[in-house]
Amino acid sequence: MPEEKLKEVVSDLITKIRDKDHNVRAKARDNAGKVGAPAVKPLVAVITDEDFEVARAAKRALWKIVRHAGRPGADGERKAVVAELIPLLRDSQPVPVRREVMWMISEIAGDEAVAAVAAHLSDKELREDARMVLERLPGRGSLRALRRALRTVPQEFKINIAQSLRARGVRVRGFPCQKLVPTRKTDLKPVG
Repeated sequence: MPEEKLKEVVSDLITKIRDKDHNVRAKARDNAGKVGAPAVKPLVAVITDEDFEVARAAKRALWKIVRHAGRPGADGERKAVVAELIPLLRDSQPVPVRREVMWMISEIAGDEAVAAVAAHLSDKELREDARMVLERLPGRGSLRALRRALRTVPQEFKINIAQSLRARGVRVRGFPCQKLVPTRKTDLKPVG
C-alpha cells in the first residue's frame, strides 16, 4: 500500500477509535488487525485517553493487531509489529502502557525482545511482568536472561526467577518451589 494511503488508513482508524459512538469504535477496533504495524504507535498514544471507552477501544485494537500479526504464515507482519512494540518499553511510556506492551510482546516475539524485557527486571513495578514475559518468550535468549537474573536481582525476588526457570525445565537449587513448602506443621514423617 502506498505510504500516503497507509497514513490515511491509520488516521481513519484513530479517528474512529476516538469516535463517541460505541458502534463506530467497535467496528474500527475489530478491523484494526489488518492495519498492522503502522497503527501501533498511534494507538498507544490513545490507550491513555481520558475517556475510558476510547482508551479501552485503542487497547483492544492493539491486541487485534498483535493477534493478527501472530497468525501462522504472517512472519513479516509479526516482525514489523514486534519492531514497533519493543521501543515502547522505554521509560518515557507510563507503567500501565509498558506493562500492556510487554504482554503483547509475549504473544509474538522471540529473542529480539529479550533485552528490552529483561531491562525491566530491576523495576519494582514491572519486574514480575518482565519475569513472566521472559518465561513465555521462546528461545535460548530468554532462558539466558532468566539465569543471569537469578544472580543479579534482589534476594527477595530470586524465588520468583527460580520458579520461572523451573517452568522452563531448569533445575534450581537453593530456592525451593513454594508450592512444595509445607504451610502447616504435620505429624507425617519422611519415608525412607
